[in-house]
Amino acid sequence: MDNPPVAEKSGGSSEQNVVASDPPEAEAQGGIEEREIAEESPSISDPALPQVSQDVDEFLSNLGLQDDKSDPPEVPDSVEVFCKLVETMIGNYDSGDISARFGQVPEEDTTFLESVVRVSKLMNALRGFPVGSPAGEMYGRSGSVLQRAMSFVEDEFRTLLEDSRSHISKSLKTKHPSFNSKEDHDRCALPETEPTSDEDYPAYPPEVVAGMKKVATAMISAGYETECCQVFSISRRNAFKEAVNKQGMDSFSNDDLQKMQWDTLEGEIAAWIKVVKKCSHVLFPGERRLAESVFEDHPAIISSQFSNLARAAVIHFLNFAEAVAMTKRSAEKLFKFLDMYETLRDLIPAISIPNFDDRCHELKSETMTAGSRLGEAAVSIFCDLENSIKSDVSKTPVPNGAVHPLTSYTMNYLNYACEYKDTMEEVFRQHQRIERNDEAGSDAENDRSRQNNARPPPVRLSPFATQLTTVMDLLDANMDTKSKLYKDMSLRYIFLMNNGRYILQKMKGSSEIHKVMGDTWCRKRSSDLRQYHQNYKRETWSKVLQCLKDEGLQVNGKVIKPVLKERFKTFNALFDEIHKTQSTWVVKDEQLRSELRVSISAVMIPAYRSFLARFSQYLDPGRQTEKYIKYQPEDIETTIDDLFDGNPMSMARKRT
Repeated sequence: MDNPPVAEKSGGSSEQNVVASDPPEAEAQGGIEEREIAEESPSISDPALPQVSQDVDEFLSNLGLQDDKSDPPEVPDSVEVFCKLVETMIGNYDSGDISARFGQVPEEDTTFLESVVRVSKLMNALRGFPVGSPAGEMYGRSGSVLQRAMSFVEDEFRTLLEDSRSHISKSLKTKHPSFNSKEDHDRCALPETEPTSDEDYPAYPPEVVAGMKKVATAMISAGYETECCQVFSISRRNAFKEAVNKQGMDSFSNDDLQKMQWDTLEGEIAAWIKVVKKCSHVLFPGERRLAESVFEDHPAIISSQFSNLARAAVIHFLNFAEAVAMTKRSAEKLFKFLDMYETLRDLIPAISIPNFDDRCHELKSETMTAGSRLGEAAVSIFCDLENSIKSDVSKTPVPNGAVHPLTSYTMNYLNYACEYKDTMEEVFRQHQRIERNDEAGSDAENDRSRQNNARPPPVRLSPFATQLTTVMDLLDANMDTKSKLYKDMSLRYIFLMNNGRYILQKMKGSSEIHKVMGDTWCRKRSSDLRQYHQNYKRETWSKVLQCLKDEGLQVNGKVIKPVLKERFKTFNALFDEIHKTQSTWVVKDEQLRSELRVSISAVMIPAYRSFLARFSQYLDPGRQTEKYIKYQPEDIETTIDDLFDGNPMSMARKRT
């Protein structure tokens, strides 16, 4: 073991060394008396300890001036007395007397730990002197005392870590009280369970943490850094594992995850996210704070303790994430993949501690790599939406011109995806950087081309916005193709209106989609809807309105009754047919349905009322009027209000 650093000297002189100046008989008698005093005293420290410690410090100071190990010095008797006093203190701690246990009197614990460090300095200072010399023999003696002291201190360190931890969630059942605790019954006054918030993890009382720091500092100063770190590491690793296991995450092999049904895997992903978030926000910060408190003056130990504890957990998390990223990709997995990506992204700050060792940097790098794989999987899944739209080439029209399932699915998918807009932008940018690295050769040529182009470069959309625009354009084209499956031109325009309005409303409902597509695109969509509306009215109602015109009803100023009767019959037949057919058509959007009815009524009712006012008088009252004048103006309005309800009871026949 390396020599520990030299502590401050007490400033004692040889004249003050009373024990060393007495004759051997007096020394022996004095030693007996000192032991008797130590055994009789209720305190674990001996009244003679300060003076003896001062003498030992003086001896250590003199040894520091001696470079020649071949000429061993005389060892003062006070050194042996000091060793015996340390052994007595250990014996008192182990005596079983509750009042003498380690931790009962913090001041005495501090004195004991300082004495242990002094024994270590003594042993190191005596190393190298000839075997058999007084100095050589005292080297062995002090080593024996130090070993016994360190065995005791190591046990106490373990007790502080283990018993105090179990005390946090249970009633107090420990062999040793915490530091600053005067009596056992004081601690028993605590409630059986003390609720602790997540921010308190690992929830050691401050006095216990202070005690851990004292013990750890003494062990490290005495050259027992390895033993100290091992005790701390094992205890905290077990505690951390217990905390993680409470979150309910199971372990699976890569093969298990590949074969797992999505419903089951989705549940495991949710459990994984819960655990990793708990580690990011509670467990890892808590473990780091504890290590920083206990090993405050030893940053290298803080780094190694935290990185060793974190590494095992993080590697387990990353193995799961990478296995999930390798599963068969499908549209429903996108959002869980993004959740996992965000979870790993939030984990990085918890394991990226400034000025920590390479192991923490390795963990950060491995976490970023696993996140990149999830990001690539997410990009692949989202881009596959493009192929899904292209491959939807069904030849069966949606009944009654309703919103096509592809439209609702795509828009809901995009709407949900845009809730992850920032994350989607991030993974698409990463994907683009990877692609650019793969095409590094062509970049140089593109740079030269840009330099030769005097025009300013066009404003470019982000990679995610570009892909979103592509999907929207493909959906538009697909709906236009599907509209041509309808033989009835009026129904074709109802279909286009339904789908166009659905898309536009989803756009307006998502500020993120609207922001990406822009106002110009929305205005174009609104203009297209108005055009579909006009085309529908022309296809459906132009023939009906033709019946209400004056042309062909009069010859030489006289109304021709047979022609008038035929005109009423034709109107009734056309209007009945429209009502029977279009009352089964579906316009789910209330505003669009209302707009259609209002616009139809605005042209039909005035035209019919005028026609009826001018020509009903030419029909004979009674049966003839009832036969040919089937509708009054208010009936026209009522009938129009039946349109687009999707009511099968009104359907005489279905036409597409």
